[in-house]
Amino acid sequence: MTLSSSTQAVPEVSLVPRHIAIIMDGNGRWATKRFMPRVAGHVKGVEAVRGIVEACAMQGVEYVTFFAFSSENWRRPEEEVSLLMRLFVTALEREVSKMHANGIRLKIVGDLSRFDDKLRNMIIAAERKTAGNTRLTVTVCANYGGRWDIMQGVRKMIAANPGATDFSEEQLASFLSLAYAPEPDLFIRTGGEERISNFLLWQLAYTELYFTDTYWPDFDANALGLAIASYQKRERRFGRTSEQLTEQTSVVKC
Repeated sequence: MTLSSSTQAVPEVSLVPRHIAIIMDGNGRWATKRFMPRVAGHVKGVEAVRGIVEACAMQGVEYVTFFAFSSENWRRPEEEVSLLMRLFVTALEREVSKMHANGIRLKIVGDLSRFDDKLRNMIIAAERKTAGNTRLTVTVCANYGGRWDIMQGVRKMIAANPGATDFSEEQLASFLSLAYAPEPDLFIRTGGEERISNFLLWQLAYTELYFTDTYWPDFDANALGLAIASYQKRERRFGRTSEQLTEQTSVVKC
């Protein structure tokens, strides 16, 4: 499925965002504030993911994408990276069957070549098991970077069109990691930082941005509701004027 870029066509806007993208920030700070090891924050963060997936399914969100591990996160202390990998394995072992039972599809995107064989095989098995589910698509970005995504997409596009020198946005978009999903309507970052940190650089061009000081382990269904409420107050013009939107609404009502 090829989806039009929001810079080329105006996407349909709904009251509930079809696609929410989330940077889950603040796990370590949440733990440090409570005089706990950083690992405790990451463990609690996994629980928060479960709650937000359930809330998205209840709200009618079609896609939710989590930034779990960036390509820059390898710079963290080796002990913490090793812990995050173990948590990833544990989460797959515990959650995939539950997701499948609830009609949820799981996708893992990123450069998976740095993961060990066990983890890669688990990812493949999880995606196959849930491939036919349609209630909600949950994407986990692991060893992912927005610049990496664009570069791998360019390489694939050129390889698929040998000799070609002229390409369109739609052609490139079809080779990006999230080509199966519409561009995010709403981006959420927890933890107080206000940047997108190399996440979905191509896809966030017209996404509504929402930042909160809440640390990820404390981000729950109520917090998600506040983010969606903020989104619902936004005027999504996609290059048009407010007057054009008003005229369009009037025509629809007639």
